[in-house]
Amino acid sequence: MITKLKNLGPGLLFAGAAIGVSHLVQSTRAGADFGLGLIWALILANLFKYPFFQFGPKYAVATNESLLDGYNKLGKGTLITYYLLTFFTMFVIQMAVTIVTAGIASSLFYTFSPLVIIGLEISSVQIWSIIILAICFSLLMLGKYKLLDNLIKIIIITLAISTIVAVVMAFFKNDNTLSFIQIFPKNNIEIVFLIAFMGWMPAPLDVSVWHSLWSLEKKKNQISYSPKNALFDFNIGYIGTTILGICFLLLGALVMFSTGETFSGSAGVFASQLIDMYTSSLGNWAYVIIGIAAFTTMFSTTLTTLDASPRSMDRTSELLLNKTFKLGYLFWIVLLCLGTIYIFLFLGSEMGKLVKIATILSFITAPFYAIINYVLISGRHTPKEWQPSKGIRILSWLGIVFLVGFSIWYLSILDRSF
Repeated sequence: MITKLKNLGPGLLFAGAAIGVSHLVQSTRAGADFGLGLIWALILANLFKYPFFQFGPKYAVATNESLLDGYNKLGKGTLITYYLLTFFTMFVIQMAVTIVTAGIASSLFYTFSPLVIIGLEISSVQIWSIIILAICFSLLMLGKYKLLDNLIKIIIITLAISTIVAVVMAFFKNDNTLSFIQIFPKNNIEIVFLIAFMGWMPAPLDVSVWHSLWSLEKKKNQISYSPKNALFDFNIGYIGTTILGICFLLLGALVMFSTGETFSGSAGVFASQLIDMYTSSLGNWAYVIIGIAAFTTMFSTTLTTLDASPRSMDRTSELLLNKTFKLGYLFWIVLLCLGTIYIFLFLGSEMGKLVKIATILSFITAPFYAIINYVLISGRHTPKEWQPSKGIRILSWLGIVFLVGFSIWYLSILDRSF
């Protein structure tokens, strides 16, 4: 058991990256607006994306190379497509997760802000965003992967305990009967939300690339990290992510459904609404628990995303240019921070719109990652013993049909959606 616990790492990093906007914002909003009516969408998204996420750590540990190296073997065109998709989405995604984190921080920690200490009572979400980015940047520069690996275990445990406690207490406080009748959205506004909800549930599919990179880092620090260990680690993270997704949907349904409240698109106002709604329904005792759950949820996502995008862009650049860059990771993480801060200054108040754009982009690019991950893991570049079983192959085909079908359906109504 101790050995298995030591092997946990990349799977928890996956959970840290996944349990963020998809859970705190989208799952909570799904429960608030539809009750338990969208559990079908949460379960299907987790089920049909499962094999494509699994292929990341499986390929990495079985072949000692990342998915990016595998994409390069499939052809430069595949790798260039990945490079362009990542470059044009990473700033918006980092912005979306950081500004939600900042909104929660500004609501929770305003009285402890350094600005208050020096006499400036400013609770700007943009300022908090910069503070959080600076903290994450410092942690990654000082501790690198090893600190990230150790820190995420503490964060995920804190997140899981605080969320489950909140759900249990919400059940005891709830006087209304929950309906398990499933709902399929009908109008365009509801359909857009459904696509956004599934887009980041449990996470964008390009996180499979990040997972493969983290798995290689884990193997450098722990030689005994085998494909079996990697799959165990992944399954723990994935199952935990799914359970917590249901927990946040339940919280939204138990506390907010049928209240008539609507969420603001402003990060600061959204965070205050979220926490105040829980405390007014569950009692003031819930403030700390909900606050810790919300903040650790988003901080873990901000931290892991800030590490993963630069790590993947650095490796992609090396493969495309056939050259090693000593300061490549540093270059990309600084560029990501500066680009994100630049967006803060112009679009900082548009949290709702940014989250919608980021989640929808993730959904409509999902078929690309699903197909190339399946082709790579099923082909000659993966050892036979680690290629997918018949059951996983069938699930993969169904998943590709699901992702392609929903993407085409959404694109067909795109002109009426905004």
